[in-house]
Amino acid sequence: MRAIWKGAVSFGLVSVPVKLYAATESHDVSFRQVHAKDGGRIKYQRVCSIDGEEVPYADIAKGFETEDGEMVVLTDDDLAELPSTSSREIAVEKFVPTDQIDPLLFEKSYYLEPEKSGAKPYALLRQALQDADRMAVVTVALRQRTSVAVLRVRDDVIVLQTMMWPDEVRTPDFSVETGEVKDAEVKMANMLVETLAGDFDASEFEDDYAEAVESMVRAKVEGGEVRRTPTSTKSSGEVVDLLAALQRSVDAAKKGRGEEPDSGSNADTADQESGEKQPAKKPAAKKSTTKKTPAAKKSDTKAPAKKKATPAKKSAAKKTPARKAS
Repeated sequence: MRAIWKGAVSFGLVSVPVKLYAATESHDVSFRQVHAKDGGRIKYQRVCSIDGEEVPYADIAKGFETEDGEMVVLTDDDLAELPSTSSREIAVEKFVPTDQIDPLLFEKSYYLEPEKSGAKPYALLRQALQDADRMAVVTVALRQRTSVAVLRVRDDVIVLQTMMWPDEVRTPDFSVETGEVKDAEVKMANMLVETLAGDFDASEFEDDYAEAVESMVRAKVEGGEVRRTPTSTKSSGEVVDLLAALQRSVDAAKKGRGEEPDSGSNADTADQESGEKQPAKKPAAKKSTTKKTPAAKKSDTKAPAKKKATPAKKSAAKKTPARKAS
């Protein structure tokens, strides 16, 4: 994993230097929009709705639409005046009982790893949270904007979970009419709950949809149902696997420049680049070499299935696989 932020947790006079890692990643299946006739990718242009002209990325500004439909254009100077912070501190505001925070408020999760100098105070904070059965409510600046978050313990690691602001949680605008609930019905419902009672184990569940798509795509590749288009980012000898496999990886690119390859991928930023850069986004999704693991602990059981695809991919680089697969 690659650290996305460095700073320190501060509570009282104690400061714990830490690194922040994204704790989750999406393995959702994604598809390209293509021309059914020839498999060419569909491109989108940035076109002004008023003059119909294509707008260069450099000429695109941020706009805020008012309730009556008027558009307020904000300049870089305007945006510079907005409150922002680059603080590297995770400031503990208070410690609260775990049952006081509605899980609906939780947004994104991050792992906190202590620097070597902060290992002992990190362990003390972790133990204190566990013993008190409380979460630490903190404020932290991520992406130049202050967020409210909580610190809690998962296994032996402190997890930071950012939270929604209260006005971002919607109130249901409907009521539930139940009518009379009889005691016998309640008793039967309780019996059903007891019958199905058990402990939660995430490994018992798997993404059967993603597995079905992967099997379908692999079968089509092995059957030679692959179209090569002029806009394809892959060489003619590559084999296409689920979620755009074997696109040039960051490590391969770094090796080509004579640099030491990283253990992780920087492709997370690719989807924020221009249209020409978008193909590079696929290797990041291909982090789903953990796609072997739709459920958190499935990696061991999924590895064999993925191994089958590996030889095909390697031979793909030698421009022979598609024929061998068929």
